[in-house]
Amino acid sequence: MRFIFVHGTGVRRPRFDELFGHVTERLLKRFPDAEVEPCYWGDDFGTTLAADGASVPGMGPADTPAPRDDPESAEWLLLLTDPYCELGLFAKLDATADTGLFMPGVRSPGEALADRLDKLPRALDPSDELAVLLADTGLLGGYRAALDAVAQSVEFREACAAAEDDAVAADLASTTARAVVAVLLAGARNTTLCTGDERDRIVDILSDRLGGTGRGVVTRTAGVLLKLALRLTRQPVLDRWRAEFTADRATEAGDILRYQARGGPLRAHLEQVIAASPEPPVVIGHSLGGIALVDTLALAALRPSPLPVRLLVTVGSQAPFLHELGALAGLPPRAALPPGFPDWLNIYDRRDLLAYLAEPVFPDDDRVTDHEVRSRQPFPVSHSAYWRLDPVFDRIGEALR
Repeated sequence: MRFIFVHGTGVRRPRFDELFGHVTERLLKRFPDAEVEPCYWGDDFGTTLAADGASVPGMGPADTPAPRDDPESAEWLLLLTDPYCELGLFAKLDATADTGLFMPGVRSPGEALADRLDKLPRALDPSDELAVLLADTGLLGGYRAALDAVAQSVEFREACAAAEDDAVAADLASTTARAVVAVLLAGARNTTLCTGDERDRIVDILSDRLGGTGRGVVTRTAGVLLKLALRLTRQPVLDRWRAEFTADRATEAGDILRYQARGGPLRAHLEQVIAASPEPPVVIGHSLGGIALVDTLALAALRPSPLPVRLLVTVGSQAPFLHELGALAGLPPRAALPPGFPDWLNIYDRRDLLAYLAEPVFPDDDRVTDHEVRSRQPFPVSHSAYWRLDPVFDRIGEALR
């Protein structure tokens, strides 16, 4: 019996040798007389950064001047990550304030602020400047929920308890306005169309209605938050992160994009390897390798003499999903598998976000079988954990029996 192993996206020689060793060891344990052939394509058909990443900001020449830091963007990056971080910081900075200075029945400035937030109208008049701004930026639908979320947050309640005088409460009102807008923006994500000027105007209106200081006044919390934000998000740091991330991920995403645009040479290589086998092989494809195998075998099945393959095994493959999208090179959108296509075992892990089901995409085709395994690992570790799972190889053996 002969096996051919085709690797997935982003794999290069040292990593492939390791993967192939795991696959070979477990196959030979079940099929001692088998031959396991590697099909490594990363160097010849994978992608590289042809211009050494010249298109990526931060990966250019070292003498390229970096742009100036943007304090506002740095601060709002932290707020979008955690809209309540400034409120929490406010409570900590004012935790040492004197307490018990108010007459019985007299509400503290912080409590009064909480009342004002509760009493802000949740349904705005359409002609209200705030309503117009929220509608224009796509944030109006989340306004009521954002007010309620901030009002009910532990951070806001603790900050109000710490606001023991009018000046501190005025600072807190501006901090609260930023928190509300941060909740709005974080919830909307990329569905909002909101500029920095529009964001700041919304903050100003809310701050004014809550009795806050002007946006130009730097409160103690804003000053601390800004220093922290600049420390974490300086532009040179962001450029370095982007450069490292691009370099690390270029082969993974790039292999997929290159295959989609120019997959013919890889399919021709796979066809040559399969055709050269002295007997119909079992072909095992991981991730992008599975996509390329499905395409190759589907195209060959349309010819008078299909490629002789005993069993196709895809592991953690996106081929079924691409067919749903109409993006497989080997099959027209919605097309069934051609008659000459081999039996197909599709192995997936529900925790692998890059693994998809084949049976529902090809209903009533008894050549197609899905099989679930569980690595008990989160994504993305789950995408490569298959080769350490005995059930993967047990199921291949069962299919061959």
